[in-house]
Amino acid sequence: MARTTPPRPVDIASVFPELAPLVRQAVRLHPRPGLPTVHQSSIGGPLLWPADEEWPVCVQEHDHWQMPSSVADIREQRAMLEEAWLRPRASGEDLLTSEQRARLAELEAGHPEHDDEPNALLPVAQLYIRDIPGLTGPAGTDLLQVLWCPLDHDEMCLPAAHLVWRDSGSVRDLLADPPEPLDVDHYGLYVPEPCIVHPEVVDEYPAPHELPRELRERLHDWGLSQHSGTGQEQEDGPGSAYYQYEHSVAPGWKVGGWGPWSFTDPWPMKCKACDAEYRPLLTISTGEWDGGSGSWIPLEDRESSAAPFGLREPWNPPMVQIGRGYNMQIYICPTSFDHPHLEIMQ
Repeated sequence: MARTTPPRPVDIASVFPELAPLVRQAVRLHPRPGLPTVHQSSIGGPLLWPADEEWPVCVQEHDHWQMPSSVADIREQRAMLEEAWLRPRASGEDLLTSEQRARLAELEAGHPEHDDEPNALLPVAQLYIRDIPGLTGPAGTDLLQVLWCPLDHDEMCLPAAHLVWRDSGSVRDLLADPPEPLDVDHYGLYVPEPCIVHPEVVDEYPAPHELPRELRERLHDWGLSQHSGTGQEQEDGPGSAYYQYEHSVAPGWKVGGWGPWSFTDPWPMKCKACDAEYRPLLTISTGEWDGGSGSWIPLEDRESSAAPFGLREPWNPPMVQIGRGYNMQIYICPTSFDHPHLEIMQ
């Protein structure tokens, strides 16, 4: 089913014409639960991978705050809890049986880390260029594949991403049984559940962090005026961030667009190989909406988002969490796809 973002409450470029030249096209991916194949664009689904091509691994050291887990154990935990939450229960009945609680404790204990062994990467996204308006790759390619090591790396505490651009037509024999990582983070925050994507093009404007101070202040005052008389016009209320949350950057998984700056301010992001300014490629999000971005809920999801649900929340079908509920954004160099990419938390 297609997904339709409701029109923004106000045509912001007509109110602030200086924003019009800054509009960018973004493609909201709208991942939803499904069973994608290697021939479909997906989040957390199987990759079209040649049988004779080596599967990438991570050989870096990792920061283990707690004992790591495995993909199989994380998925067993999720399946058990999802079934329990959706099962009809009598008043006062326990969520889990004693046997299930014992098994869950075993799964949650984790296992010793395998720091002396390479860690196979985990599929995150597969995007066919035919499905994603505006997405371009190196000449002769029609497919972007994103994998990552599902453990924290370096001071950013992010999984380490790996990009593969591929000509899907050249793949003959498929890798039948891709390796899985020996270690994933303790809570499975970086283990995406399989999702089919429903790409939708939207217009975006820069987050206020990237605008000149004078314009930013006028947008702030305008937001307060839009909430005049509602009881929400206080300096730290919804009106103060009205432009940011309702009119600038779309939440959720997306390709292109503007950066979802939030708890940090922008800084110069230049390619280490050529000093060109990076451009956004892919945003990996903790959720597609929250209490402050409800106007972005697609029309088709309005009823389901209010219905009872289990462990797999309707606003986060991939079940990925970045930091304390933030975004991971992957940037690439505009001059060469061979130059190193950049990943940051926003």
